[in-house]
Amino acid sequence: MISYSYSAGLFGIDGFGVTVECHSTNKLSVFEIVGLPDNAVKEAKERVRAAAINSRLPFPDNEIIVNLAPADKRKEGSSYDVAILVSILLSNRVFNSPDKLKDACFVGELSLSGSIRPINGVLCMTVAARREGKKQIFVPYENAREASVIDGIEVYGVNSIVEIVDHFNGLRELSPISFDINDDISPVKYPDFSEVMGQSQARRAAEIAAAGGHNLLLIGPPGTGKSMIAKRIPSILPEMTFDESIETTKIHSVSGILPEGTSLIRQRPFRSPHHTMSAPSLVGGGKIPQPGEVSLANNGVLFLDELPEFNRQVTESLRQPLEDGKITITRAAGRITYPSSFMLVCAMNPCKCGYYGHPTHPCTCKKEEIKKYISKISGPLLDRIDIQIEVSSLNYSEMSSKQMAESSESIKERVNKARKIMQKRFVGEKTEAGAPITCNAQMEAKHIKKYCSLSNECSALMERAFTALGLSARGHDRILRLARTIADLAGSDDIMQSHIAEAIQLRSLDKKYFN
Repeated sequence: MISYSYSAGLFGIDGFGVTVECHSTNKLSVFEIVGLPDNAVKEAKERVRAAAINSRLPFPDNEIIVNLAPADKRKEGSSYDVAILVSILLSNRVFNSPDKLKDACFVGELSLSGSIRPINGVLCMTVAARREGKKQIFVPYENAREASVIDGIEVYGVNSIVEIVDHFNGLRELSPISFDINDDISPVKYPDFSEVMGQSQARRAAEIAAAGGHNLLLIGPPGTGKSMIAKRIPSILPEMTFDESIETTKIHSVSGILPEGTSLIRQRPFRSPHHTMSAPSLVGGGKIPQPGEVSLANNGVLFLDELPEFNRQVTESLRQPLEDGKITITRAAGRITYPSSFMLVCAMNPCKCGYYGHPTHPCTCKKEEIKKYISKISGPLLDRIDIQIEVSSLNYSEMSSKQMAESSESIKERVNKARKIMQKRFVGEKTEAGAPITCNAQMEAKHIKKYCSLSNECSALMERAFTALGLSARGHDRILRLARTIADLAGSDDIMQSHIAEAIQLRSLDKKYFN
């Protein structure tokens, strides 16, 4: 007898439908799983058998062959356990009305007692189940709220295999779980910009970067507040759209770092890896390619403190995701593309001792040492950082001032207003890779020509800056993107000379430090 149940698998952050076929015949007791299973799937044989016996469900003592179709796609992980057992129980006629299961999808890991444990990537699997035309999906109870975000499919959270059997046999029906946008845990509280003394120029740079999604480099002596400012940027980032939340939640779900009790990530992620990390940790990798920090920071901020201390190979691996907004990882297990559209924020000292250019503290580094330290950051990477701002030391009057600085809430209001202008402007616009454009930093050459037209006076100013700063074509375009963001913050439809001038000033450190 052949029976069928349905499950879903993962490939990167994309789910795919899996048909679980069970062939049971009256022969010697054999249990085999085929269809390119990995070791975790092969071990399901023992989990499934023990779960059925300990749940007092009949388990056939004959030949069982389970096929996971499509058989040419590798199956990984323990999420197929429930579907495999359901298929076996169907062949053993445990369910009164087998036809009811045709529109259902089952995912989850079985314990030996028959209880169902949570798994990673449930959100992606739910999307795949809906795409395959399934009307219901049964997931571990702990993952139910995460899966309920997806419309068009009923989500049931189950604690054990017995609950599934009783539900379909009409003994104890389960109720679907609906998504409640207000039912998540409290949002993360980030430090406030009101705690930052002085540094008006750096604060302004952070506001522009947050509004337009621009990359930012803060350079200056120790103790000037570079890291302090960077760690407060999440508090002024614009609100996420629903599509951005779904995409970010998918990545965190697959990685297994979705906070407990969270169904949908609504705050932009902030990732701050240590400088000793490896390139695969940053961009992703492993035998089975997993998302790296650039993908975990998708739609949010990747903060690299002490940038020159990072290995050169690590920082150079940022170039492609910064340009393309995605990262492709090729391994023996397959070729996976993860989204990596993030805002890069970096902080660094101007030299090894940290005091090059300081007005009162002498620098102890030799010229060769300063040059060697600065040269750890390549020109191509620096060219991809839109804003390069110097954070100078505070004087005593700034330190002792009792006047509170502007709060993050006030800054965020302006940022949200500017971002809404951008979203309205870019409706229907996409990059060459097909990704929707949501902020000025994502504009490509054709969009710059369309939305960053300049008057004759502005063009003359840009020409002088291009020659004086020795800008590349990329640097020229990035100044125009910055000017467009500054104009949006000012509520101006046109880019003015003052906007161009401020944008040029925000990239003026090339000559001082990186000549």
